[in-house]
Amino acid sequence: MRASDIARLSWDQIMRRKVVTLLCAAGLSIGCAAIVLAISLGESTQQIVQNELTSFFKMDEITVRPDDGAARRPGSDGLLSEELQNKGLLTKQKVDIIRQLEHVHAAAPMQPLNSYMEMVLADGKQGYANIISTDLDTLELFEHKFQQGAPLDFTHSIVLSYGATLGLMDEQKREELYAHMNSNPDEAQRQYELAMKAPTTMYQQQVQFRMSDETGKRFTSSAFRVVGVLKKPDGVTESAAVGDKKIYMSLESTKLLLEEMRAGGIRGVPGNPDQSAERYETVVVKVDNELNVEKVEEMIKRLSLSTQSNLEQKERLAEQFAVFKTIAMGAGVFILIIASISIVVAMTMSTYQRRRQIGIMKVLGANLAQIRNMFIVEAALLGLLGGLLGVLFSYWIVWGINAAIIRMNVDEGSFSIFIPFNGILIGIAFAIMTGIISGIYPAISASRTDALTAIKRD
Repeated sequence: MRASDIARLSWDQIMRRKVVTLLCAAGLSIGCAAIVLAISLGESTQQIVQNELTSFFKMDEITVRPDDGAARRPGSDGLLSEELQNKGLLTKQKVDIIRQLEHVHAAAPMQPLNSYMEMVLADGKQGYANIISTDLDTLELFEHKFQQGAPLDFTHSIVLSYGATLGLMDEQKREELYAHMNSNPDEAQRQYELAMKAPTTMYQQQVQFRMSDETGKRFTSSAFRVVGVLKKPDGVTESAAVGDKKIYMSLESTKLLLEEMRAGGIRGVPGNPDQSAERYETVVVKVDNELNVEKVEEMIKRLSLSTQSNLEQKERLAEQFAVFKTIAMGAGVFILIIASISIVVAMTMSTYQRRRQIGIMKVLGANLAQIRNMFIVEAALLGLLGGLLGVLFSYWIVWGINAAIIRMNVDEGSFSIFIPFNGILIGIAFAIMTGIISGIYPAISASRTDALTAIKRD
């Protein structure tokens, strides 16, 4: 018999025994759907978490800091020479060298002041943001896109992230929300969430900064002009943007602000970029591709500097989700094993019922291999049907989950399940493999049937 004849005979037997076929395919479809859903949930959740992680911590960026350990080796007199003391410093000269390294797209100081500052607008609206001291003209090199304005790097100019324009409100609005907290907390919470996501027009606005030290002494800075507002990064939700409140300020403007704070008697002034000595506490390096991050890190460390990237977090995250997907796939495989028992039973019964047919085929010249192949192909077709049904069930379930997420008023795009193509292939492959393995024993049993005895009995 040709392969096409074996396939046709196997398909005819499947179509004749519709009830048995449906029951076997249903069991396989449940196992296949479990595997596809396990892969889909793992991939979707990992992608969502990675997107959230990437929105705050870029995988292709390296944070460079001075290496304090580089100057710990004393000289012969037990004292540190000036050369050793300066060995681990992060200087402008070293930054210039880093910019010339292979695979480095950009390098710029990114010195946070390590505390959120209150910013006050002329109309009384208030909010909080973290001030980042940097070269404003390098922002676009770090993939920051401007929604309004441009990086004009002059004294008392600032650039705001998209999140810094959200959630600003005056004292009256705050008092109204606090008053509703006691009378109607659910409504107050809803209004608060809406207020935190409401943007304020900040371009060309005058902004002042306020803070107080541990003694309670208050300080209000001179006015700074907003010369640019950044776009919300691609893939970042409104909820994530609310937590990303940054104010980018030039190194010179930061120095003037810190001098104002000290002159105002504020103790414990955060950060102090020593621009006169051209030394930095933090420099961020943009690499052309995250695959080259480790290579660039090694070259930067040779300059007696300390480096840190987020690749470790990404790798750790991938390992954790790999364990989750393995456990979930194990549950799906267990269901397939149970389903395989039903296939073995069904095909063993089919072998008993089809003894006469097997006997006639042998008399007509069918060999043992052809008889075995017919039953194995039949089992494989059962597995394929179960796999296709399982994929269909998976799409229905994922559609239901995503519809439920939308009804829960979750931000669009913040959480949605998708079925990866490799998940479909793996699910169908497992179903077919389960069918084939389950059909081996019935196939061997059928091939051993004695032709004459089977014809005489039936």
